[in-house]
Amino acid sequence: MLNNIGLPGLLLIAIVVLVLFGRGKISSLMGEVGKGITSFKRGIDDGKREIEEGVENARDVTPSKEKDKA
Repeated sequence: MLNNIGLPGLLLIAIVVLVLFGRGKISSLMGEVGKGITSFKRGIDDGKREIEEGVENARDVTPSKEKDKA
């Protein structure tokens, strides 16, 4: 259904959205979208950092072979 939109269709959609919402509303909305993307990326990086710190601080709990012989 949406496979054949093309450039003219996208331009028409952009014009309709601009007319409906106005330039100011769209720019503020895009600013909020940008802040959301930045926050999402920051959260991903924090999660990766926590996982890496957890791996570095993890103890080896596998039994050693000396204990098995005893």
